[in-house]
Amino acid sequence: MVEVQKDYRLDGPEGEVGLIDMFQGRRQLIVYHFMFEPGWEDGCPSCSAGTDELSAGFFEHLHARDTGYAMVSRAPLEELERWRARKGWDVPWYSSSGTDFNHDFGVTIDESVLPGEYNYRTRAEYEAMGLDLFGGDQPMEMPGRSCFLAVEGRVFHTYSQYARGLESTGGSYYFLDLTALGRQEEWEEPRGRTEAARKARPDFAS
Repeated sequence: MVEVQKDYRLDGPEGEVGLIDMFQGRRQLIVYHFMFEPGWEDGCPSCSAGTDELSAGFFEHLHARDTGYAMVSRAPLEELERWRARKGWDVPWYSSSGTDFNHDFGVTIDESVLPGEYNYRTRAEYEAMGLDLFGGDQPMEMPGRSCFLAVEGRVFHTYSQYARGLESTGGSYYFLDLTALGRQEEWEEPRGRTEAARKARPDFAS
């Protein structure tokens, strides 16, 4: 558990807020780092698919345990609001544009700002695995989820998860894993279980 020392100022529907304000009076806060780069017309398909599945009951249950939920993206607020309205979501969503928030919590990769690292692995560790995660244009957005705790006006970062750890958002994959056909994606074994194997892209477009 690490105290958050920076005074991040994020843009929300009701104006500029600090991280402590996003708790809305609760003791805990879960932040979904939704991939939305400045200038994108649409939000990330897989982030959108997971968010589509979040229900009023889900938020009520978190709130009953003194825990809030919000999303943060690097795109300007007007772009986030446009996508939220199009999707019909009622989720607090804040823009971290112009701040270090996304960089500091490992979801905007920009090696001109910080050394390359994602999901607790460095560039060197990915390269040793034969993966070129950092070879694309930078800055680039990656998904994640971070948890925070408020104690007497102070904010502590308690946990973050990334990549496949985010499959719990919405939860469809967990239910599909129980079925005979599974996720119906082309990487699954044994091959040929389904006649319509999809790409391993969790957007549920097909």
